Amino acid sequence: MNNTDFKLGVLLPTRGLLLADQRPSNIEPVLALARRVEESGLDSVWVGDSLTAKPRLEPLSTLSAIAAQTHRIRLGTAVMLMGLRHPLLLAQTLATVDLISQGRLVIAAGIGGAFNEAQRNEWENVSVKSSTRARRLEEILQILKGLENGERFSFHGRHFDLQNTVMLPLPTRPSGVPILLACHGRSSVRDIQIDRAARLGDGIISISDTPSEFQDVVSQFYETVVNLGKNVQQVQTTMYMTINMDEDRAIAEADAEEWLLGYYGANIWGDRWGPFGGSNQVIDRIQEYKDAGAQTVIVRFASFNAEQQLESFLSKVAPVFA
Repeated sequence: MNNTDFKLGVLLPTRGLLLADQRPSNIEPVLALARRVEESGLDSVWVGDSLTAKPRLEPLSTLSAIAAQTHRIRLGTAVMLMGLRHPLLLAQTLATVDLISQGRLVIAAGIGGAFNEAQRNEWENVSVKSSTRARRLEEILQILKGLENGERFSFHGRHFDLQNTVMLPLPTRPSGVPILLACHGRSSVRDIQIDRAARLGDGIISISDTPSEFQDVVSQFYETVVNLGKNVQQVQTTMYMTINMDEDRAIAEADAEEWLLGYYGANIWGDRWGPFGGSNQVIDRIQEYKDAGAQTVIVRFASFNAEQQLESFLSKVAPVFA
């Protein structure tokens, strides 16, 4: 893979906006960052997803607003908790945003966590048992694929039941909105995640894996795709990493730690975050993920000053991969 094949994206601070001010007057800081990313020539912007566990701007309406102010960049979620939503409403919304953006939407999704009280309450608040979230995700994926050609579609599952349903508008692309599914090399259910992504998705996204773990996931994913008779040239591999850039490593680490505590309430992944430090560290880590098979690397800035972090990234890191 050469640099013309490799893409960089930026996660926008749709939660950071609310950490700074629970009642902001507008979302212009987020929109301005998106415009700056497009102006810079990078590939994409991404937004996270949560209802009550980690409150933030709603992802699809935010991407719709960004779509209206940009023309080229891909617009993604990293990652969407599909299981919190009904598949019919989700299908309609995805197709609408894809139409507004003229085919620039890409969805990275996962089953979501239920590891603490806030996460469990998030599921309960929408009357969904957290224990069903993996099965719900699979059924939603099957329904989204079944609806994307505009023909009548029936589905009878454990959680959803559709009879002779037609959903409009349709996605702008005949193949539908690309869906990347979360796969983690360190997970005890890695094989299940990879099998799901190969069967029901259009690619993978990994968060917090080391380069070697990510390489193992990519290799197994490609092998599974081939075994299913699919074309590996038509799937995507994405890595999402969290960084803080300052040539003084101590300053970068302190800033990142403060941000992580505000975002999560704890530094939940320890040294799996990062790197926090100088531009050379960031360049080296991105190169490691590229060498491990990442077609796209998304960076999230662990800082309350996303604007400054982005400018530093654009001036010191992005040109290396141009």
